[in-house]
This record gives sequence, structure tokens and C-alpha cells, in this order.
Amino acid sequence: MPGGGDGVSGLRSIAAPFVVSGPSGVAVRTRLKDLTPGDEKVLRLVGAHQGALASKDLKARCRDGLAHSGETWAMRKRELTALSSSRWAGSITKATHDQWAVARRGQSAHIHHLEAGVRTIGDRLSQPVGQKGTKKAPGGYRSQREWHAKSRRLRVLEDRLTAARADREAGLVHVVRGGKQLARTRHHLEAAQLTESAWRGRWEAERWFCQADGESGKRYGNETIRVSPDGEASIKLPAPLTHLANAPHGRYVLACRLTFAHRGTEWADRVAANRAIAYRIHLDTGRDRWYVTASWQIPPTTTLPIEAALAHGVIGVDMNADHLAAWRLDTHGNPTGSPRRFFYDLTGTTQHRDAQVRHALTRLLHWARTCGVKAIAVEDLNFAAEKTREKHGRRKRFRQLISGMPTGKLRARLSSMADQTGITVIAVDPAYTSRWGAQHWQKPLITTTRTTTRHDAAAVAIGRRAQGHPIRRRTAPPPHDQSDRAGHRTVQARPGVLGREEPRPLIPGPRTRSVRAGRGANAGNQNAQHRPGRSAEHGFWQQDSRSVSRNGLY
Repeated sequence: MPGGGDGVSGLRSIAAPFVVSGPSGVAVRTRLKDLTPGDEKVLRLVGAHQGALASKDLKARCRDGLAHSGETWAMRKRELTALSSSRWAGSITKATHDQWAVARRGQSAHIHHLEAGVRTIGDRLSQPVGQKGTKKAPGGYRSQREWHAKSRRLRVLEDRLTAARADREAGLVHVVRGGKQLARTRHHLEAAQLTESAWRGRWEAERWFCQADGESGKRYGNETIRVSPDGEASIKLPAPLTHLANAPHGRYVLACRLTFAHRGTEWADRVAANRAIAYRIHLDTGRDRWYVTASWQIPPTTTLPIEAALAHGVIGVDMNADHLAAWRLDTHGNPTGSPRRFFYDLTGTTQHRDAQVRHALTRLLHWARTCGVKAIAVEDLNFAAEKTREKHGRRKRFRQLISGMPTGKLRARLSSMADQTGITVIAVDPAYTSRWGAQHWQKPLITTTRTTTRHDAAAVAIGRRAQGHPIRRRTAPPPHDQSDRAGHRTVQARPGVLGREEPRPLIPGPRTRSVRAGRGANAGNQNAQHRPGRSAEHGFWQQDSRSVSRNGLY
């Protein structure tokens, strides 16, 4: 098995490592400062009006279901054009289709989740109560009471699965504009520490729609929401709100000036060349601040071959609940230096968690650049099927732990940030990295001044798997009597190295653990020590160390 298989039967095959593709788009955000009360009024009116049209269009799209066609799309767009504009209508219908597609994919994932739960509970119910489980499959339930409770839950899951399958066959999806979580918060205002008016303001702001797709060849890359190179922002008002325009052609110019600190030069070049840029204006009700997000597509970065990326070594990274464990490996798979740990806190709001992950990745990339390494190896983790209630049972804290780890977001953000620094991200199969890393690397890497954790050893295993080395440090010794008869072999040498499969070199002197290397020349003849009182007996007794070694006496 590639990647560290030890020949034990029952282990799944290890997928080959691959280079993670770079980002295909860019999104930058800045704040709309110094808005006048009139500006805020216009933005609220535009967002509310367009949001109502977006809700109406989403309802129509969900009603069409699988019967949707290009004609129905064009009909919906014509209806929206009369109430806004052709470009506003195009942005709304496109956002509607994207939202419907996301809900459709979520529905499919929900069905797979229910199927896994039904299958697991059914297998455990079919076994006798108290039946012991194995590492590969769980056993029966521990008591008759638990068996009865799980049998009832099985009926509930089967009913949910039947309803979900019926909805999918009919093309019916359930979408909440504004977010299902915020909608449920309405019934728990005290726990959320919100008043009804504060919740209402947040709910309305989330349902607003003020975004427009870009169009290459048009002035500054967008005709609906336009930002000039000097930062002047203007909006094409919908038809019912054209009386609020303060500029020709039904446009409203904001009083503030925009500046993008991140990728500002790249944004300015696109604006000057009239290349497509999409904009979204939104209100952060918690901070009472207005923001604008600019996004555009970029050509995919040419990925380096994995051999070229690993030419200067690799940094293996093991993701954990509160830190990233990293260790640098040379080209031969040997850990060099000391392990590094980059801590973060995944509690709190979404913005706080995202900032913590971003800060940890920034420090990781800075360290990689300092070391001169051009590749970072991470696990290709996906906990979608591993955090089910039926799989882990009472291990509630463990389910919460793996549910809170942003594995997909971390890899996506790492690939995006590494693309700007010239560092390649390599994804490896996560199977057995923690177990084999602790088994083969944790104890040998512990010193008097360094404590090696299980996560540090897993980082070494991840880096070695990315380089194509087996995780274990040596192959299994000869099965006979662990002598040189079959030849000790080390996997640290590459296949093309001469003498890789040969026995160890002959060292003069007896093969004993008490004699250090280089001291065996005089060990066979004690009279060579020139000590007084030594006899010259047994001068003929000079046994060759090779015969001792090959007879298996030592």
C-alpha cells in the first residue's frame, strides 16, 4: 500500500497525494464611510425593494421545480425588468438559481445522512442486546431500554427519509431567505439577548438584495453598481425609485469614497480596463456599518508538479481543535528543527473564528517562507459522514469537536493565501496518520529538551505521505532471527541508491552492545593493550566476528 501500509490485512488503500488547485476568484471588502442620512435612506429603500423582488422570484423558481426551462426563466426576468431594470433582473434571477441549486445539494446530503443513520441503527438492532462491537463495526445496544429507544428513533428517521426522497423526486426544496438560524432565533430572543425590534432589523437587513454582476466592456466593469478608479460609487436606481436620483440617467452617487486596501492595485487595474467586477452592498446590523464587497474571476494558477513542489522539502500540518501542529521535513522525509504550533480559538462568532483561522494560517505561511519551503501538506479531511449521532452515540463532546473544525474552509483559505506567496498546498489521505505517526515517530522524537505530542508526530506522518515515503521509519526486520542473514534494509535510502538491499557493512571486532564503534580492532586480542601482567595464552584463538554474527550468537 502506498503511503505507509504495513501489510496488515483489513486496512483500506491509501489514496495518492495531489496538489490542491488555486483559487478561481477574488473577493475584497471595504467599509462605506461618511455616508449621509440621505445615502443610508436610499440604500435601505433599494435593498428592501430588490429584496421583495428576490423573494417573489425565489418563490416562483421553487414552484417550477423540475419543470424549469429557459422559457420560464425569460418570463420571470421580463416580469422583474418592468419593476427594476434588465440588469437588476438578471442579477436577481441568477442569484435565485444559485440559491435553489445550493438547497438542492443540501437536500441530497441530508438524504445520505438519513440513509447512513437508518443503516447503522438497523444493523445494531439486528444484533443481540449486549453484543460486543469491533473496531470496524459497532455491536448491539447495551440494554433493552436503549434498544427500544433506538427502535423508535429508527421509525422517525425512516419517515423523514421517505419525506425527503419524495421532495427530491418532486423537485421541492425548502429555502429561507434570511437564514433558517435567524428565523429560529425569533422564538428564543432571551437566549440570543435580542429585543424584537433588534431582531426585526437584522431579519430585514439579511433579506435585502443589493448586488449586481459585472460585465466586461462596460464602463468600469459594472453598469448597475459602478465604482470609478478614484473611488466614486454610484447605483442605478430601480424604476420605482428613479425620483431619488441625484445624477443623470437615474443614478444615485454616494457621498463617500471607496478604497480597497487588500488587492487594491489589482482592483484598480480591472476598473481602468473596464473588466467585469461584481459588487454587493450590505449592512452589518451588529456594528451598524455599511460594507461593499467587490469580486471577480481570475485565471486558474498553473499548478506545479508535485515533484517540483517537494524539491525543497515540505511542512506537514496536522489540524486540531485548538491549534495547527507543523513540522518541517527535508527531502528524505526526516524531521528537522523543532515542531511549531499555531494556536487559535474557534469559539464565539463566525467573524471571530474566521479571523483566528486566518491569523494562524498567516503565521504558518510566514514560517514556511522563512524556512525556504515551497510546499505545505495537509490532510484531505471531510467530516460530513463522521459526525452523525448514530455513528458516535453518547460521545457528544467528540461530535461537537469534529463539527466545530472548519476543515473545508481552512483548506480553501490556505490555498487562497498560499497562492499569493508561491507556496503549493498538497492534500494527502488522512487514513491512519495520527495512529501511525504516534506509533513510529512520537517516542523517537522526544528529547530531554523537547516534548513531542501525538499531533506533532501526525504532522511528520502527513509530510512523509505527501513525499511518497512510507510513514514507518524502517521496514520490518528479517523474520528469522533479526540478523544480517536476510539483510537489514532501511527505507530512508531511495530505490536507486547502490547497496540499498545489501547487508550492513562489516565492522571489525566482536558484535557486542558494550563495544562502541571503532573500538573493535583491539577487542579480539587483549595482549594488544600492552598491559603489564597479561599472558600470551591462547594466541591462536582469534575468532572472526563474521562467523559469530552469522551464527546468530549475538
